Amino acid sequence: MVNQRLKNSILTGALLGVFCIIGVGYRQGYSGNGVYLFAMWYNRIIMGMMIGLAGNWLKDRFVIRGLILGTLVTTAFFLSTGFKDVYGFLAGIAYGVIIDFIATKYS
Repeated sequence: MVNQRLKNSILTGALLGVFCIIGVGYRQGYSGNGVYLFAMWYNRIIMGMMIGLAGNWLKDRFVIRGLILGTLVTTAFFLSTGFKDVYGFLAGIAYGVIIDFIATKYS
């Protein structure tokens, strides 16, 4: 059963993924980077899913939970870039906190 927290976190991850596409596309160009841009967006969806499934882990400490899960998920993508997209990595950590805040507040 999909609960409200999971829905909110996946939708927030998808929206923040669009901002990632805009940022990465601006820095690296849109042409020829379609798969990379999709992978960045998909990474944010996975991040939202992980945060949504975390539920009440660490109780109401959404900042710590968001930092930990955001870092874990975005590190996987960062490794695949050969440590080249530092801005995307840092944005992923911040987006983890944002996703968890939205999921916690509106669930």
